[in-house]
Amino acid sequence: MGHLLSKNGLRLKKRTRKLNHRKKKKRNCFLQGPCMLCFIVHSNSSGLDDDSDQLEASINGCRHNSVAGISVPGVGEVGIGAAAASKLAERYVALASPEDCSKFLLSQRELAIWEGQGRSLLSAVPAKLIPPPVLFRTAGVSVTVPIPVAVPGCTSEYTEMVCKRKCSEVQRCTPCKQPRCAFAAPDGGLEHDGVGGGGGGGAGDAASNSETGHSHLPICPIPSSSSTSASSSSSPADCCCGLALHTESPNSSDSSPCCLHHYDDCQARSSDAAEHLSINHLPSSILLKVLSHLTVKERCLCASLVCKYWRDLCLDFQFWKQIDLSGLQQVNDDLLVNIASRRQNVTEINISDCRGVHDYGVSSLASHCPGLQKYTAYRCKQLGDISVTALATHCPLLVKVHVGNQDKLTDLALKKLGANCRELRDIHLGQCYGITDEGMMALARGCPKLQRLYLQENKMVTDQSVRAVAEHCPELQFVGFMGCPVTSQGVIHLTALQNLSVLDLRHISELNNETVMEVVRKCRKLSSLNLCLNWSINDRCVEIIAKEGRSLKELYLVSCKITDHALIAIGQYSSTIETVDAGWCKDITDQGATQIAQSSKSLRYLGLMRCDKVNEETVERLVVQYPHIVFSTVMQDCKRTLERAYQMGWSPNTSNSS
Repeated sequence: MGHLLSKNGLRLKKRTRKLNHRKKKKRNCFLQGPCMLCFIVHSNSSGLDDDSDQLEASINGCRHNSVAGISVPGVGEVGIGAAAASKLAERYVALASPEDCSKFLLSQRELAIWEGQGRSLLSAVPAKLIPPPVLFRTAGVSVTVPIPVAVPGCTSEYTEMVCKRKCSEVQRCTPCKQPRCAFAAPDGGLEHDGVGGGGGGGAGDAASNSETGHSHLPICPIPSSSSTSASSSSSPADCCCGLALHTESPNSSDSSPCCLHHYDDCQARSSDAAEHLSINHLPSSILLKVLSHLTVKERCLCASLVCKYWRDLCLDFQFWKQIDLSGLQQVNDDLLVNIASRRQNVTEINISDCRGVHDYGVSSLASHCPGLQKYTAYRCKQLGDISVTALATHCPLLVKVHVGNQDKLTDLALKKLGANCRELRDIHLGQCYGITDEGMMALARGCPKLQRLYLQENKMVTDQSVRAVAEHCPELQFVGFMGCPVTSQGVIHLTALQNLSVLDLRHISELNNETVMEVVRKCRKLSSLNLCLNWSINDRCVEIIAKEGRSLKELYLVSCKITDHALIAIGQYSSTIETVDAGWCKDITDQGATQIAQSSKSLRYLGLMRCDKVNEETVERLVVQYPHIVFSTVMQDCKRTLERAYQMGWSPNTSNSS
């Protein structure tokens, strides 16, 4: 009773019935012939009269069923023993030609019909595939014929045969499982009569089928008097597939294989299953990777509102290690406090242009995130020393501090950074007008690992700061003093920086050519030099730079006092310079632009913006001759801008232009 009360009680009961049913079917074969030719006879009844003449005489009196493989206890009130049926089966097996089989199986009337219509059909079928007569299925004798089964990938003319003595199921085909369509329904058997038999014969077969419990595979009918022209005109492939079931009408000629029906069902189920699939079935690691390509704004305002699962994914700790809140005016101190209280593993934050953030919010963030390493806050004029001091106190692992354009910042913040942040490598203090040499020297002494230093228009930073930086920060690679009141006496100290690769000396009023040439000679790793807005730079300085700068790739000479000789020298002496910008140099002509384009093998960009002595026709000719070089003029830049706009889908408004 335990299994009946369980959840799987019905399933266990069905399984028990199947096992009992299989045990009843297991019997030894009476004939031990070849697999494709054997006819299994199962019977325990006593032998009757086995006179072969009487057996053959009863053939003409019985009605033949077109569907073979159904066991019938008696046909036409004639009882035939198992021994007689087996002898007749041996005679049938010995037949070799379709004509002999037809004469053996068909009545005189059906034989005449076959002679007129069905000869071509039966001649296309091997003789051994013609089903046995109804006479074999008599008095408890069950005869099973081999059924051809379509096997995918089979290249032979006739498909493989499956014998019930060896395999009780039809072979499965790929990609979908083939249904067990060979077995008839347990109650009604096959739903139609034989093509050549009447209603009585079909009912008797079905009754016998339900009584004995045997069900056999249907095969294609033999043409008879009741078959229509439509059925007789069907292709041999359709008739010999062995899997076509005519369930709607006896005269129906539209027969599709069961496996095709089952394949359609599989396709329908797979499409239904595909409709139920969603992106949430992906592993969380893949979804996290997908969401990582979104910005913080997109994750917070879009993705996190999809569902609770996505909200939890958007709150994953890895998304809150690097936080970019730049330009979001909704950001305030309360938001930073909430982030700091919930996410203490923040390593990078950017609050540039966030006008609602003040020193309190940054201080709270710094106190809760001791692992902060990168801090960026451009153009936050409301912030002062308190925020930077809190960062220096609570975040000793800081490696990057960009606080450009903060008017309230003073030397106090720089002294705190120099005292606590020994790992600082990158600092940007452009347009912080409250910084002086005192703060810069304290920063240089406390941060020996500094690699990038950029100052812009810091009016109280002089040569003392340049000297302190050159002495205490030997690992500097990027140095910028744009617009600072430094002179050649301070710049000359930069020659001690052996790793210097980028030097920005724009708009330095007291910078001479000898200092620049000495820096280029000593700093062998220098790859980018910016000398724009320095009227003291002349052709001789550019020639030395081209000769000595073995690693130089970028040279910016906008609004310098140079002529065509400077461009010609670059083309002759430099094999590494790729970018030359000589815009707003009034003395540059067509000769200089043509000579540098012809002689330089490394040049990829030549800036000639507002070089009024260079004709546009010359530039057009150079563009055609040297397509690997980008020439920058007003006209050429406008053409490139329009081309990019067309590529992005822009089209001119003809109505406005007209």
